[in-house]
Amino acid sequence: MNRRDAVKTVAMGASAAFVPLATTVNQETLTANNLKGNINHSVCSWCYPDLSLEELCRLAKDIGLVGIDLIGPEGWPTLKKHGLISTMCNGAELSLTEGFNHKKYHAQLIKNYTKQIELVAKAGYTNLICFSGNRNGMDDETGLQNCVEGLQKLLPLAEEKGVVLQMELFNSKVDHPDYMCDNTQWGIELCKRLNSPNFKLLYDIYHMQIEEGDIIRTIKENHQYFGHYHTAGVPGRHEIEENQELFYPAIMKAIVATGYKGYVAQEFIPTRKDPTLSLRKAVALCDV
Repeated sequence: MNRRDAVKTVAMGASAAFVPLATTVNQETLTANNLKGNINHSVCSWCYPDLSLEELCRLAKDIGLVGIDLIGPEGWPTLKKHGLISTMCNGAELSLTEGFNHKKYHAQLIKNYTKQIELVAKAGYTNLICFSGNRNGMDDETGLQNCVEGLQKLLPLAEEKGVVLQMELFNSKVDHPDYMCDNTQWGIELCKRLNSPNFKLLYDIYHMQIEEGDIIRTIKENHQYFGHYHTAGVPGRHEIEENQELFYPAIMKAIVATGYKGYVAQEFIPTRKDPTLSLRKAVALCDV
């Protein structure tokens, strides 16, 4: 499942196997705002299509989240009203498949991102998402060169304004066939060539578990290139609980051990009738 199809297919969650609350997270933890403060928690808005942004903001504040991911300028006033931030801004991209690896998109992307960097900075935010785009027959080296050429035109402004462009890693095995930035090696090489503190990778744990695995070692050895993290259960992109293969408390401990001070956003699609319980538990599991 991907963001484009979320609204159409989120109803499938109702037929997915219901997962009871784990005994390792008690009801008091789920209802009390008693987070440890080692992780700055966030949530991706698109995973909760039945909640308005107002409702999601109220839930986020009740749980103790610091913000919400993938919110553009139209939603920023609502976030600010609730004392939340846009932990990962969007709105400049063309699509997930049309990105910086193809020069034919550069003119429009540079126009969009130039405007959006200014808006993000004016709002007092930091992170702005971007995408490589699909290969469409292009080899990886050409894609790297094209991404460097396009992004280099934006980085001086990003550096001046204190905005960090973050390219998301997707898997191309299941969710995003043909996506170019589908492995950490390619993404890290792009970071090295750009050589700017204002370009990072959005390390999506769900996607990289599917594509290459070895999550904790990868984080330990390459954390300097990762500016943001997303979660979800593998397989299925549902709750990060006992019926999936990743143990998120250990992953979060590895992230904390690197000295990371950014944000971890929950990006799973809930299967419970009450999706707020799933989010509460996910945050509790990740609050190490």
